[in-house]
Amino acid sequence: MSANTERLRRARKVRMKIRKLGTDRLCVHRTPRHMYAQITTADGSKVIASASTLDKDLRQGATGNVEAAKKVGQLIAERAKAAGVEKVAFDRSGYRYHGRVQALADAAREAGLQF
Repeated sequence: MSANTERLRRARKVRMKIRKLGTDRLCVHRTPRHMYAQITTADGSKVIASASTLDKDLRQGATGNVEAAKKVGQLIAERAKAAGVEKVAFDRSGYRYHGRVQALADAAREAGLQF
């Protein structure tokens, strides 16, 4: 099996567990060039808030590094609070919890989002 197939298998397992919990989820997607984050409802039918390195205020400078991921984490937490979301489940989409994924999660926690 390819690495991406394995990642998607892990992601599916975690998403089923989060669905049982019934909480909103913070989904993360990363590419070599960009980071994306969005908060969806518990059933996954509606996006509550989103942020990425493609946003105009985050586009300056490098977009594929840990610093950019921290900025995305802060921005998604601010937008979540504005939408009235305080607590979420962290869906790392099967990615390992290190580097940019960890930086995004830590920045969101520091900005007041609870996992």
